[in-house]
Amino acid sequence: MSTTSGSPTTGGTTLRPFKAPSKSKSDWLAPAILTAKTITAAAECAPFPYIKGVSGTVLILLETVVTVKKNREDLEELCNSATEIITILHDQILAHGDTAAIKFKGLCGELESYLKAVILAIRNLQDQSKGFRGRVKEFLKASNLTDKIAGYQTQIQGLMAVVETNFKVDKMYNIITAPSFAVVNTVQNINNCPPPSRIFQGRQAILDKMHQFFDTESGNQHIYVLYGLGGAGKTQIALKFIEESRFLHFLNQNELLRCLLVDASKVETIDTGLKGIAVSKSAGDSAQDALMWLQSNHNNWLLFFDNADDPKINLNDFLPKCNHGNVIITSRNPDLRNYGAHTLVSDMDEADATTLLLRRANKECSEENLKLATEIVKELYYLPLAIIQAGAFISKSEDLEGYLALYHSNRARLLSEKAAQSHDDYAQTVFTTWQISFNQLSHLAATLLQLCSFLHYTGISEDMFSTASKYDFSLSWPPREELQEPLEFLSHFVEPTGEWNSLKFLNVTNEIKAYSLISFDAKAKLFSIHPLVHAWSRSTLLDEEPLQSCMSSILGMCIEKIPENEMELASVRLISHVGLLEYANPDRVADFRRAFSQIYYYTGKFKDAQALAELILERSKFLLGDDHADTLSAMGNLASTYFDLGESLKAKELEVLVLEKRTKILGEDHPDTLLAMGSLASTYYMLGEFQKAKELELLALEKHTKVLGEDHPRTLLVMGNLASIYSDLGEFQKAQKLDVLVLEKHTKILGEDHPDTLFTLSNLAITYYTLGEFQKAKEIEVLVLEKRTKVLGMDHPNTLRAMANLAVTHYNLGDLNKALGLEVEVLQKRRQLLGDKHPDTILAMEDLVKTYQKLGKPEEMEELEQLIEDTKKSL
Repeated sequence: MSTTSGSPTTGGTTLRPFKAPSKSKSDWLAPAILTAKTITAAAECAPFPYIKGVSGTVLILLETVVTVKKNREDLEELCNSATEIITILHDQILAHGDTAAIKFKGLCGELESYLKAVILAIRNLQDQSKGFRGRVKEFLKASNLTDKIAGYQTQIQGLMAVVETNFKVDKMYNIITAPSFAVVNTVQNINNCPPPSRIFQGRQAILDKMHQFFDTESGNQHIYVLYGLGGAGKTQIALKFIEESRFLHFLNQNELLRCLLVDASKVETIDTGLKGIAVSKSAGDSAQDALMWLQSNHNNWLLFFDNADDPKINLNDFLPKCNHGNVIITSRNPDLRNYGAHTLVSDMDEADATTLLLRRANKECSEENLKLATEIVKELYYLPLAIIQAGAFISKSEDLEGYLALYHSNRARLLSEKAAQSHDDYAQTVFTTWQISFNQLSHLAATLLQLCSFLHYTGISEDMFSTASKYDFSLSWPPREELQEPLEFLSHFVEPTGEWNSLKFLNVTNEIKAYSLISFDAKAKLFSIHPLVHAWSRSTLLDEEPLQSCMSSILGMCIEKIPENEMELASVRLISHVGLLEYANPDRVADFRRAFSQIYYYTGKFKDAQALAELILERSKFLLGDDHADTLSAMGNLASTYFDLGESLKAKELEVLVLEKRTKILGEDHPDTLLAMGSLASTYYMLGEFQKAKELELLALEKHTKVLGEDHPRTLLVMGNLASIYSDLGEFQKAQKLDVLVLEKHTKILGEDHPDTLFTLSNLAITYYTLGEFQKAKEIEVLVLEKRTKVLGMDHPNTLRAMANLAVTHYNLGDLNKALGLEVEVLQKRRQLLGDKHPDTILAMEDLVKTYQKLGKPEEMEELEQLIEDTKKSL
């Protein structure tokens, strides 16, 4: 190798210039390849595997250049420089062991990135359409590619300088005196971008999006924001992107340092980081000097603001005011999206999450391990930091199979435990990283987040709180003094006039959203919380009961204010919240059992509704007496629950009593009396007493029309019930006329997707079916099933009823396989929801038996017939 006068001794400081070797342009490549092959072979035996990777890359580069067959000086110098520096690195590591290897590992990684980029650029030529010689000529003339080659050479020269000067190995103490190849003093060191985690996995869609963005020539400053929950992996994605592309997107011929890292967690750390840039560039010693340098420097620099989480910091004050340069920002604050292109960083996909867990756990990707790992990452909701922590624990315990059982009983402890060995510099655990954000919240915002931890983690709405604030205490219980805590909390969002102030609520939720501890779906107007954040927020409480009771009361107050004709749709939205609160601590929610019972009833969870309804009736009788209006309402609600559970005789017994007492106490024209009349008529109908049902329903319709009006929802319900009675009595024309009338009114008043509208539409289909017009019935039933599935869900009793009706129509049209598929699903879901003894379940069995018989499936038919017989015997 060529040297200056005064060749360096071992550990000396003289630099070797990067000149082309003094040999003819025709013979420089063969010796270089021989040298690279020798180094590659030696690397096979070296105890530092990354040398093998880098030296192998050099060899590929040289062999690729052979195919170009154009000995231009730029490629020649690049290849010889690469070979020379690999030789030095290899010798230094072998000579000085692990101590030197710690620092040289980073050098090898950097060099490998440079060389891979060049290899890619050269190979891309072979994919172009022009002749080979023409492509090479065009490649060498292209200014941007030539600049890249020059830039790579500059980088290698810088690395070489570091090897000769900054990485002196002290033989006595065997230590490296200079800490980093990219800096010459402590101030400059603070701006280094570390490499990503050694076990970085996945996130390719985000990385591809970033590459595409920074490749675009916009004429403006490129700013990209990665935002999302703490622990989602924002910083690691940014570092991986920088590692992949800093020498493609952010090339700068004159400056060794490409990426400028600034800790943006505080104003003080931002100021320190920018000062470091100014000092390292000899541009001054202040943050303003750094910004001025960036604004005046038109080379393609990259400024990386990491952890810009504090919503009180205006990051715009620290952005260079110019139309050039590149900025990457990571933040928990979604408001920073306004600065430029952005991506929400959330959970990993399952395949990458599973691979990451096994890599961190040091477990092989066997079929059994993959299955176990999949279950674990599901439980961790695919959150990267949680997966890393789980992997670290498994690596230590070496028990992949037993992890989930430990996690279920020790979740808070496992998600708060920091591993002794890590693959990156992140100092926080899953729970501690969120605690840092939680500590920044105001008391009101923290309380709201904690209250929401007692709800389901999805489907949380402002409307739940605003509706609760309108609770008017017209009911007999609970008294106002028992609701002081929820009333005090809600008062923060209520004006002196009693009006709900959405702006105040928005300000509080925005405060929580600023740390990504809660998310908002603007289209659905619903909030959600990451499941692990949801669990963690409960762990922030020293005493759960007061807040649990408060949230339970708020939810109960909300339900009590929902109008009757909106209850079914509201129940679908609220059932997940009620289920958590009602079962969490029943003694704390007794005051709102009536409200919760309604939600269970309207979502078809009749057994749960029955259990609460019986307790409510017992309590009401004890506190208020047998004839009190609330006691009679509780009795009527329990009767309705018995009715839907198929216990029509129990329902009839209670409904007769309710109608008698309401007629006596309130009079026969009172709305509550009319409601009791309609309920009893429906029970008569279910029991097959059609004439009694018809007489009572005609009277109910007359009085409903007189008292409530012909368009009132209750009047229309009675009218629809009367149409069903006419149909069963064979009076089809009357039935059809009423069905059409009710359908028109429901559609006009409630809309075509309202449950009452769909109920009427279903009745019309039944009428067509009874008349033998199966095709008309089918068209309506397909529509009803589609809408009920969308509005109520697949498991709602009314959805299953629509499915069963459609199956029967398919059967009569001869579409037996379609009928079979629907009937099997209906039976399965009814057995789960209602039990084997419910009349609707038995009816589903009987329908399926007929289909099996028609399809010639005697074994299935006989098995089901035996089940029907055994079930009926047990009734």
